[in-house]
Amino acid sequence: MNDFPSDMRQSGLVAETTPGDNAPPMSVSALAHALKRVVEGEFSHVRLRGELSGVKRAASGHIYLSLKDDSAVIDGVVWKGSAAALGFAPQDGVEVIVTGKLTTYPGRSKYQIVIERMALAGEGALMALLEKVKAMLAAEGLFDSAAKQPLPYLPRVIGVVTSPTGAVIRDILHRLADRFPTHVLVWPVLVQGDSAAAQIAAAIRGFDALAPGGAVPRPDLLIVARGGGSIEDLWAFNEEAVVRAIAACRIPIISAVGHETDTTLADFAADVRAPTPTAAAEMAVPVRADLAAALAELGLRADRGIRRGQARARERLDAVARLLPRREALLGPQRQRADDWGARLDRALEARVMRGRRLLDRAGAPLRPAMLNRQLDGARDRLARTARLLDAVNPDALLAKGYVRVSAHGGRVVSTVAGALSAERVRLHFVDGVVDARVEQSRPPAYEKSADRQKPPPKAKPEQPTLF
Repeated sequence: MNDFPSDMRQSGLVAETTPGDNAPPMSVSALAHALKRVVEGEFSHVRLRGELSGVKRAASGHIYLSLKDDSAVIDGVVWKGSAAALGFAPQDGVEVIVTGKLTTYPGRSKYQIVIERMALAGEGALMALLEKVKAMLAAEGLFDSAAKQPLPYLPRVIGVVTSPTGAVIRDILHRLADRFPTHVLVWPVLVQGDSAAAQIAAAIRGFDALAPGGAVPRPDLLIVARGGGSIEDLWAFNEEAVVRAIAACRIPIISAVGHETDTTLADFAADVRAPTPTAAAEMAVPVRADLAAALAELGLRADRGIRRGQARARERLDAVARLLPRREALLGPQRQRADDWGARLDRALEARVMRGRRLLDRAGAPLRPAMLNRQLDGARDRLARTARLLDAVNPDALLAKGYVRVSAHGGRVVSTVAGALSAERVRLHFVDGVVDARVEQSRPPAYEKSADRQKPPPKAKPEQPTLF
């Protein structure tokens, strides 16, 4: 302080500690923390009623909001752990009763309530919230009738989302057994309480995720059911998560929540609403006895129809037959024509046989015995003359007179010395056998040469007569 000029200290611009001053200055932080301790100590447990405003859910999971009435506003926060336990999703404009403690936020010099529990302020607030959620979901098209799926006529597998210990599942199973026994899969869930909506939505998505033909059969139809109760008891079926799961499911769904007078948003999103769980079982399957009776009746009707059709066809056939000419009138001309052709055929066959007999007689005349004998005698004479001629020209006939026939290898006749010399070995044919001989070169005798010179040339032999 001594650093300031004296004129500034005298003017009162610089704070100075005066003797006897018992109120030393506090820091802002000290005051903020003091206020925080006082507020939290005095208001550690409060219950407030007001209308929600500015509801925001942070990425961390915390919910920030404001509570207001006609003349005041207080900020509030719901930490992530408490937000998960809320029985409904907070929305603007909903009147609620909250329980928590007051605290301050020194960073902004503001006070707020840390909400631990939240409940709707009466049935009117519930209905207001219900109408608000309904309008929002309807605007998204989740309740459109065009998106509804038809129920299968005779489902082989039915999935049921409900409590496994209540009377609802027993009523459904008993009714299905009475009407048409079928395979039922039960997905157990809580149907009331803070975590009921999450379990119901997960069960619907789980059934829809089953693959056809897998180890667990995929249902052909789902029933989402619970018994009757107050609007608070049925509130899980009004939750946005359940409604969206029902609308997105590819399996047809029957909603059977509460009694006939109870209505939930699940009823609007489902493909069909049943007034009671027992009625849902009746909608799911037909009565087997009625089917058997209907089939029997259809069989009788089909049999009667077939017999009636046959009778009418027989009547039409008889009517057409009466218009046709009689058989005798139709076949008479053909029969007469056949008789005429038969008679002509007999005459034609007889004439043909006569012509054949005449041709046979003419052709058989040369074959008579006398003619055949004359032809045979003439042939015999010609054969004898030919045999005598063959004996006369047969070269082997001369062998009996001392002649020899010489042949080379292969049977070729050798008639000259040159031929014999070229053959080297020859075969001599005598009248009584054959002798093989070797040819040697030799000079002809002198007398043979003089005889050959003195011998006149041979006369030409007459031609050998031909056999033909």
